Amino acid sequence: MEVSKDRAHRAWRHAERIKRLSDRLVGVGPIGVGLDGLLAWVPVAGTVYSLGAGALLISEGIASGAKPVTLARMAAYIALDSASSVPPVVGWIVDTLFPGHLMAANALQKDIEARHGPSELADDWLRPKRRKGVLSPKR
Repeated sequence: MEVSKDRAHRAWRHAERIKRLSDRLVGVGPIGVGLDGLLAWVPVAGTVYSLGAGALLISEGIASGAKPVTLARMAAYIALDSASSVPPVVGWIVDTLFPGHLMAANALQKDIEARHGPSELADDWLRPKRRKGVLSPKR
């Protein structure tokens, strides 16, 4: 099944959002923490979030026609990330510092770029515009 360039680039943008939300909400240099790291400290919630975000990434990979080797690499990153949140304290520390979703999203994005060329993001793609203290309507 041939995937359109637009659909593949939409998957690229979705992967960008997921990796920022999961592993880069707050970043200092090369180290970042996102919802995945914060929720790791809440028993069960961290694993549920990790698996859910990972499932979204894998489904985007399938929808974009990613190569099987890319999907396998993504699944391995997500499995490691999710499994690390199970053991208390030490596992939670590892899960907070291991950017599994970021690595899986990067693998998907590289696969998409290799097949469809680079994707571009608008400058304001992550934050809605504000007008006089009110959010602008969705486009």
